[in-house]
Amino acid sequence: MQDLVEHLTNLLKTKHMKLVTAESCTGGLLATTMTHRPGSSKVFERGFITYSNEAKNELLGVPNDMLEKFGAVSAETAQTMAQGALKNSHADLAVSITGIAGPDGGSEAKPVGLVYFGYALKGGSAGSLEHRFEGDREKIQATATITALKHLISILENSA
Repeated sequence: MQDLVEHLTNLLKTKHMKLVTAESCTGGLLATTMTHRPGSSKVFERGFITYSNEAKNELLGVPNDMLEKFGAVSAETAQTMAQGALKNSHADLAVSITGIAGPDGGSEAKPVGLVYFGYALKGGSAGSLEHRFEGDREKIQATATITALKHLISILENSA
């Protein structure tokens, strides 16, 4: 995982950009992973851990009606979380992670291992991605963190 952090850090430095994270099911694991690296303050602006719907609403501006209609674990919520993190920070790139890490909390429609990632670029695009992971809670959280790092690298490598 540290090689991904190094690669992402170098891309952010090269582009003179800072990252903000908005995490739910990973509970801050992505922020911890990024800030474990010495010198991370040059590229990491802040992280939001918005585990509850109230936190998503209050800190990131995810509308209550969106949470009621689509749920906390949805593409719409993930994208709005990323956009809210960007709006409420001084960062240039935002990523959000919301999902069901288990072992309970899943349903037929939204099983354990379902994770949505949101992203937003300052003055640019925003979107979301869906993944389904296997394993226990710890494995789902770790895999989601690795996947977020890979998506961020891809976004930066493909941006102007």
